[in-house]
Amino acid sequence: MKQIVTGILAHVDSGKTTLSEAMLYRAGMLRRLGRVDHGDAFLDTNEIEREKGITIFSKQAILNIGNSVFTLLDTPGHVDFSAETERTFSVLDYAVLVVSGSEGVQNHTETLWALLKRYNVPVFIFINKMDISAFTRAELMRELSEKLSDNCVDFTDRAALAESAATATERLINEYLDTDNVSDDALIEAIKERSLFPCFFGTARVEGVDEFLTALDRYTIMPQYPDKFGAKVFKITTDDGGARLTHMKITGGTLKAKTVISYTSQDNEEISEKADRIRIYNGEKFTVTESASAGAVCAVTGLGSTYPGQGLGIESDSKSPVLEPVLTYRADILDSTDVQTALKNLQTLEAEDPQLHIIWNEQLSEIHIQLMGEVQLEVLRRIIGERFDMTVDFSHGSVAYRETIANTVEGVGHFEPLRHYSEVHLILEPLPRGSGLKFVSKCSEDALDKNWQRLILTHLREKTHLGVLTGSPITDMKITLASGRAHKKHTEGGDFRKATYRAVRHGLMYAENVLLEPMYSFRLEVPTANVGRAMTDLQNMGAEFSQPALIGEFSVLIGTAPVSEMRSYYTELTAYTAGRGKLFCNVSGYGECHNADAVIAARGYDPEADIANTPDSVFCAHGAGFLVKWDEVYKYMHLESALAPEKKAEESAARAADYVRAAASDEELMRIFEKTYGAIKVNNNNAVIKRKKMESTPRPRKKLPQPGGPLYVLVDGYNIIFAWEDLKKAAIDSLDLARELLINRLCNYRGYMNCELILVFDAYKVKGNTGSIERVHNINVVYTKEAETADAYIEKVSHELATKKYRVRVATSDSLEQIIILGSGAVRVSASEFKQEVEQAEEEIRQFIKKSLSGRSFR
Repeated sequence: MKQIVTGILAHVDSGKTTLSEAMLYRAGMLRRLGRVDHGDAFLDTNEIEREKGITIFSKQAILNIGNSVFTLLDTPGHVDFSAETERTFSVLDYAVLVVSGSEGVQNHTETLWALLKRYNVPVFIFINKMDISAFTRAELMRELSEKLSDNCVDFTDRAALAESAATATERLINEYLDTDNVSDDALIEAIKERSLFPCFFGTARVEGVDEFLTALDRYTIMPQYPDKFGAKVFKITTDDGGARLTHMKITGGTLKAKTVISYTSQDNEEISEKADRIRIYNGEKFTVTESASAGAVCAVTGLGSTYPGQGLGIESDSKSPVLEPVLTYRADILDSTDVQTALKNLQTLEAEDPQLHIIWNEQLSEIHIQLMGEVQLEVLRRIIGERFDMTVDFSHGSVAYRETIANTVEGVGHFEPLRHYSEVHLILEPLPRGSGLKFVSKCSEDALDKNWQRLILTHLREKTHLGVLTGSPITDMKITLASGRAHKKHTEGGDFRKATYRAVRHGLMYAENVLLEPMYSFRLEVPTANVGRAMTDLQNMGAEFSQPALIGEFSVLIGTAPVSEMRSYYTELTAYTAGRGKLFCNVSGYGECHNADAVIAARGYDPEADIANTPDSVFCAHGAGFLVKWDEVYKYMHLESALAPEKKAEESAARAADYVRAAASDEELMRIFEKTYGAIKVNNNNAVIKRKKMESTPRPRKKLPQPGGPLYVLVDGYNIIFAWEDLKKAAIDSLDLARELLINRLCNYRGYMNCELILVFDAYKVKGNTGSIERVHNINVVYTKEAETADAYIEKVSHELATKKYRVRVATSDSLEQIIILGSGAVRVSASEFKQEVEQAEEEIRQFIKKSLSGRSFR
């Protein structure tokens, strides 16, 4: 049995769901036909869908035809929910495009056709409602050829099929010339290659359905799948019991229940989770199965961070979606729900529908939401109420603008307060409309380690970067990491986040910025007597349109217009045409804003006042950081310009060398501390160890002093991991492994030194973390609580221990921590010196064991 995934899609009100119902009924899957208008359709199971008589959520049904098992995905037809439709395209083997015989090819039909081409999906066409159509089959086929493809062929006319299909491919024409016929194999190949589009006529209730089902079985072929596991996620939902469902198509191998799947989340976290249960849905019902093989569409529980468009296993992620929300509203909470709870609830919906953009405006403490249209807004309001018991309204609807650039610029971000260092150079280049954002690196690994480069690219992807004209998100841009610099001792991951964000904004401040607005492609039908008024209105909107075409008593105008101007035009159209005018709109991407100056002035956005998205940089001099305004950054940057290679490298190298030479010694740190806080009184049992300069040859190891009295050793875990080369290399592959290696080595060290050892790890960025202390073998391992750094914890503990007259040694190379330690009277041990101590302890343990074993006799 071949297994085929088929999507069924159409312009709204073309009879798509009714056709799905008829296909299931004629194939024996249903005992009786449901009706959309009666609210009992098999696939429109949601209460809102039944009330409105439209499909809002994509559904799955199983259809057995001949030697084939079809997984039928019924998708929304209304333009407001077209993003839900687009998400299914990545998992389709074939598509059934339903065209209304009474309306012909409508605007949204053409949009769907373009998307099917983009996703390379083979298409069968069913022309519906022929019982009420005023057009002949020949007229409709002519329109399909003109608006969709010349290779749309009527498959219901068997006598003319061979001749009509022959010109589609070279194989077909050769077969026809040789045999006066064409084979099924050649037709199947042409359909699969999107060189031929079979067309069928009928009514979705009865006529033509059986013939269409037979053709689906006859002219489709199951894809060849690899043996290794792969899957494509296309939807996230939550069932009635609150379980999170990841809907996916298996594209390789077999997925078994309880299998652990490793993947990368949208936040770039490496996650391993168990695919707990596998469900196969048929309408609103499902069966639980132990495994799903390649070609199957299933819903999996247990995966908490998957997202639509994600590739699992050997499968790659899908392309960025074409359809983007174009309207922005403010969410007004009308009940007692606090704003943070409301935000969390809305973000849950966003995770299920990534085209539902939830934006937290921190300055105004407001939740803004971006979506496709008014109908979606109405449905969303209802879903929020039913699912979260929240009463929410939406106000201040506005257009979702975007920004891009028209020239190539270099952005520089530098972040260097005391004990931190990072510099990032980015090249920002414009891309064609609809390209979105692309991030690449051409930075040499000799200049910047690969792990730092990956981190910078992650920071580019993780944030919605705002433009400098209106503070709208940027798009249609290629951002290239050209160069960067880290410091061996002082650079932390967060430093590159700060530098990267600043580099993007810095480049935008120098660029020729362009404001973009969403555009509708429209088809406007008005009585010919009103065409003059219609054309005047379109011109006033800034629309571009063709000369009117006459169809009977009506004139048809086709073109594009700004969403901001046309979104409310339907009410006006209805008034001046006495209800006879028709307007069909579909989002067609972004174009240059027709009234940019007015929009920019109305927004009143000041990019330099937006402290959350600053273009300025931070540099360091004389032991303190200082702010450099964006228009002065080029004068201070440490690396040479990526766009000006003629600049002398010696100048930037000299500045970087000055920074290295400025690294503070213990004596300098002591002077800084005493100047600020007064003289330090050191306890008798403590000593300040002066920093020793590294020599060109290894220093001889001194015998470790035997401890006397209570001694506490505090170790800054992540500081040590990234200071010791062997642990740093391990951390690149697995931070967990690096922690385990450090813990094991320190257990041996603690046993040899006979001290109390406290190993501290930062966990201050983990939301809701309350902190923990674990006893691992003979050492204490501390994970700090949320908002508490390892520095702060070590400062607090070293001070408490020092007041109890305990000897305290702290292993770290953190310069600020050095000052803290000196202030409490503790002994600071640098990472390199501590490593020598640990290695010497390990060597002496080995020698002791060797000597012990040599004195034994074995029989």
